[in-house]
Amino acid sequence: MKNFTTQYLKSDIKSGLVVFLVALPLCLGIALASGAPLFSGIISGVVAGIVVGLLSGSQLSVSGPAAGLTAIVLAAIVSLGSFEAFLLAGFLAGIMQIVLGFAKAGVLSNYLPSNVIEGMLAAIGIIIILSQLPHAVGFDEMHEGDYFFINSAGEHQIFITLANTINFIHPGAVIVVLVSLAILIAFLKVPFLKKLKSVPGALVAVLAGIAINETFKATGSSLAISPDHLVSLPIPESISQFWNQFSLPDFAQIGNFDIWVVAITIAAVASIETLLCIEAADKMDPLKRYTNTNRELKAQGVGNMLSCLIGGIPVTSVIVRTSANVTSGGRTKIAAISHGVFLMVAVLTIPFLLNKIPLASLAAVLLVIGYKLASPSKFIHMWQNSKKFQFIPFVVTVVAIVMTDLLIGVGIGLAVSIYFILRGNLKLAYFFKKDKHNEGETIYMELAQEVSFLNKAAIKQTFAHLPKESKVIIDASNTVYIEFDVLQLIKDFAQEGAKERNITVELLGFRKEYNIENSTTYVTSVVSDNGNLISPSQVSNGTKVPSNVLKVRELELTT
Repeated sequence: MKNFTTQYLKSDIKSGLVVFLVALPLCLGIALASGAPLFSGIISGVVAGIVVGLLSGSQLSVSGPAAGLTAIVLAAIVSLGSFEAFLLAGFLAGIMQIVLGFAKAGVLSNYLPSNVIEGMLAAIGIIIILSQLPHAVGFDEMHEGDYFFINSAGEHQIFITLANTINFIHPGAVIVVLVSLAILIAFLKVPFLKKLKSVPGALVAVLAGIAINETFKATGSSLAISPDHLVSLPIPESISQFWNQFSLPDFAQIGNFDIWVVAITIAAVASIETLLCIEAADKMDPLKRYTNTNRELKAQGVGNMLSCLIGGIPVTSVIVRTSANVTSGGRTKIAAISHGVFLMVAVLTIPFLLNKIPLASLAAVLLVIGYKLASPSKFIHMWQNSKKFQFIPFVVTVVAIVMTDLLIGVGIGLAVSIYFILRGNLKLAYFFKKDKHNEGETIYMELAQEVSFLNKAAIKQTFAHLPKESKVIIDASNTVYIEFDVLQLIKDFAQEGAKERNITVELLGFRKEYNIENSTTYVTSVVSDNGNLISPSQVSNGTKVPSNVLKVRELELTT
C-alpha cells in the first residue's frame, strides 16, 4: 500500500479525467489504424489503466494502446489471417515481457542519455501539434493513432495532410477549437480560474465544444460539425451484441511459427517503448521519483496477457497520456487507475454523450499538451545550459523522431549521443599538465577514475607525440579501474617505447594487482599558489599533485 496516498487525491482524480478525455479518441483511433475492431482499443485502454496502473511501480506513467505498434499490429493481423490468431501472439508477448522483467532487462533504461530523453519529449510535443492541427480545423483524414505514418510512396503523411488541410477548413470546427483553446489558456493564466483546483479546464473546454456544436445543430447552421468530425464510439444495441465485442485468442495455433515471430516482435517493441516512456516520465516527475523498470516490464506483461485474452490490442506505457497526466497535475498512480475507471464507466453508461464530443475540442487539449512539451523555452534552456555534445544530440533526436518514428528517431539520437560520449571519453582519460623548468620538460599525466579501452587510442596518441628527452609522470593514485589493454600499453611504453626517444617515465599510484612497478626515483613536486611546498612524505602518502603549478622542484621519493 506504500504506492498509494490520498495526499494528491483531488489533483489525481482531476488529472485522470483529463487523461480519460485524451485517451478515448486515441484508443479508438489506434484500433482503427491497426486494422482491429474499435472496441478492442477500449478494452486495452481500460485494462492498461486499471490493471497496469495497479501493478506498475511508476507513479506517473499511463499505459494504453500505442501508436508505435499500429504498423506491427496491422501487418500481423493480415499475415496471420485472423484477429484471434493475432490475440494469441499478443498474449504470448505478455508472457515474454514478464520473463524480461524477471531477467532484469529493465536496467537498459539506465543507459539512455538525458539529452535523448529530452529530445524525445520535445519531438513528441511537436508531433502532437502537427497531428492535431488537421483535427483542429475539421479535416480528419488521419486517424488519432497515425502519429508516425509514411505511405507506400515513402512520403511522410503528416506534412501531406497539413498541406491538404488548407483546402478543407471547417469554420464550425475552427470556432470550437478557438473557444476551447481560450478556455484552456484562461485556466492556466487567469488567477481566479487557476484557484479552481477541482475543476479541470479540459473538461470545461470539451463541454463548451459540445454546447457550441449542439447550438449550431439546433439552429440549422451550416457551422454544425458533422458526425465524421466527432468521437465515434461503437454503441451495442443489446447485451448479447455487447458481449460479442469481446474475442478470445486462437490457442489452436500455438504451434504456428509465425505466431511466435509476431509475439517476439511485439514484446521487443512494446518493452523498448515502455522503457523510453518510463525514463521520460521520471524526467518529468516534479517529485523526482524513480521507477523500478523491471517491475514495470512485469506489469506491462500482465496487462498485455489480460488485454489480448479478452480481445484487446497490445499496450505499452504511452508518452502522450503520461504527458497529459503530468501537465494536468497527476502525482500518483491513482490518476492512471482513475482514467481507466472513467473510460470503463463512460463507455458502459454514456456512449451517446461521448459521441457528441467534437474532435476539435480534444485537439485543443492535445495542442496545449504538445506546446508544453515542445515550448521554445525548452530549446533555449538546452542551448544555454548544455555544451554542444548535449545540445546537438538533443536536436538530432527531435528532428529524427519527427521525420521517421519513435524508435528509429531515438536510435539515431542515441548513436549521435554515443559519438559525443566517446569523444568526451577520449579527452577525459587523464589530466594533462606540462611544465618547463631549468632541468628540461616535465609532463604530468593523472589518470581518470576509470580508464577503459575507449581511452586507449587517446593515450597512445599522447605517448606518440611526447617530446624527446622529456620526463613523464603517470599518476594512477585516484584510479579505481584500468583496462588490461591500457595497462599493457603503459607498461610497454615505460619499458621500451620511451627509451627510443630518451624519455624518462615515472609511475605513481599503480596498485599491486596491475602488475606494474611504481618508480623509486625522483618525482616532480610543486609549490602551490599560496607558496606552501609539498613535502616528500606528503607525496609518498598519496597527496595529489595540484594542477595550479607555479614552480617545480625535485624531491627524493622512495616508494
